[in-house]
Amino acid sequence: MRDTTKYWRAGGAKRYPLLRCLALYRLTPWAFLLTAFLFLIYNASLAWQQWLLGRAIHDVQQGLAVTWRAAGDLDFSVARHWLLVLATVAVGRGLLQYLAGILALVIGQELLFNLRERILVQVQRLDLAWHWRHGIGEMITRTTRDADKVRDALINFWRQLFETGLVVCAVVGLLFWYNPWLGGVPLILALAALALFFLQVDRLVELDRATGEAYDQVNQDLSEGVNGVRVIKSFGLENERIRAFAQNVGVFARQAHAALRYAAARTPLPQIIVALGQVWVLGFGAYLVQQGRLNLGELVSSLLIANTMIFRIETIGRVIQIFADARASAGRIWDVLDAEPAIRDGGKEVPEGPLGVRLVDVRVTAPGGGNDILRDCSLTIAPGEIVALVGATGSGKSTLAALFPRLLEAAEGSVEIGSDAAGWRDARDFRLKSLRRRVNVVPQETFLFSDTLEANLRQGNPDASEEDLRRALSLAAAGDVLEGLPHGFETQIGDRGMTLSGGQRQRIALARALVGDPAVLILDDATSALDALTERVVLDNLRASANAGQRTVLMAASRLSTILLADRVLLLAEGRIVASGAHDELAATNPVYRDLLGLDHA
Repeated sequence: MRDTTKYWRAGGAKRYPLLRCLALYRLTPWAFLLTAFLFLIYNASLAWQQWLLGRAIHDVQQGLAVTWRAAGDLDFSVARHWLLVLATVAVGRGLLQYLAGILALVIGQELLFNLRERILVQVQRLDLAWHWRHGIGEMITRTTRDADKVRDALINFWRQLFETGLVVCAVVGLLFWYNPWLGGVPLILALAALALFFLQVDRLVELDRATGEAYDQVNQDLSEGVNGVRVIKSFGLENERIRAFAQNVGVFARQAHAALRYAAARTPLPQIIVALGQVWVLGFGAYLVQQGRLNLGELVSSLLIANTMIFRIETIGRVIQIFADARASAGRIWDVLDAEPAIRDGGKEVPEGPLGVRLVDVRVTAPGGGNDILRDCSLTIAPGEIVALVGATGSGKSTLAALFPRLLEAAEGSVEIGSDAAGWRDARDFRLKSLRRRVNVVPQETFLFSDTLEANLRQGNPDASEEDLRRALSLAAAGDVLEGLPHGFETQIGDRGMTLSGGQRQRIALARALVGDPAVLILDDATSALDALTERVVLDNLRASANAGQRTVLMAASRLSTILLADRVLLLAEGRIVASGAHDELAATNPVYRDLLGLDHA
């Protein structure tokens, strides 16, 4: 993507989001200037065309267009002259309009592409805490409905605002050329009509923002209905979901109708006012013709060009609604683009070699400033060590696991990477890409892309060889998954990997992480869908690599079979590590640990 960062904030204040979108035309300066020039020539020539038409009509009125020659035949030379001139001007203006219109559409679409690309890039940049506060429905609305409305504004900028301004200038200029009063009154009426149109803008923006929020909920409900179809069918919730969706659609429809009613009720008055301009041109123009200060051809050209202006301004009501909708949509888009990620990139590369992880007095709060999830939390895991992290449901195991690759940021304390021998460095010092390549989290809820098995595995390392892929599958005990697929690595595994079982998806997700050969591997209950035998094979493989000093493993676990394979167990309770030791030691001395694993009842 082109480096366009300096342009994204063009336009200044946040209260002018649509101007900031229109300022994106600065990304294509030469195309913008050429388009503006073509529209300028096309609309300036309108006055010239009408002036020529008035001259032609005057010659017809005076009997000069067709005359009798001395030889007794008709002379059509003046008529042919005017026909040729008017036809040439009409064809020339038509070509200019076509070229300007095509160019305006092309650069408008290019800017829409850049805007949507920027939204996608920004969504990827923002941290998990931001995504927790905003649902997927909002993102769908901003990249579809809102972006489309901004596109309409970018295109209508040329076809309506810019071109209408030029038409008004051309019309008033010609009318003033004939007589100042002939052009002055229509100008005043046009400005009054435009003022009434613009008075509607703030209310239209407010109504469209409410409509957009209702549309967010429709998209959110639709997304949950598609992604949660198994749960819905399992509990027989189809009718309830349909009713809830219909209610959300009803709210959206009512909001949309309210905006349309408001615009429709306030459109007729400005249209009546601007139409009075044509009445004035006819009445006052006829008076000037009677006084001999205007000829009939000039009156006809005045009426025609005034009619052009009236039709243009009468459409402004719809255009104002388009721009009001776009202003609300642009504001919602810039809310996303202006959001600053809480997690910023460092400047250093993570050193090669074995790595450990450490937390020092870490505090993490719930999104939105709620209660502390972790507080005064400290732990150290040495390079090559296999550690199990246990705790009650909701104790913060997933939050703790997300700290090391900086998927979440600690409010206080430090998250450190390194070792006692090589020294410890704050994780914020490292580049995110480098950090996440060396420290990888495999979550319990796996996500596979709708692509081939090979493409999913290569996300861990795009440069991996086929041998690397097979080795990672072997470590994850997923070799049988590859053998069972009809087309091997090229097999399409479906949306979210739905052609695979839950255990197969977990093993493929683990293999994807191992393809990148991370120095620290964090399993957030990532073997929960595996049977005991397969889990033991996977963890034995990880233990072998850890004992070779190649990998540090932290397992957030809830099953005793997983915990027994760890070198050490950490007990997380009340937001901190309250106990650390071997399983046998904790089982013998810690009642909280025994209760958590149900050992007292074994």
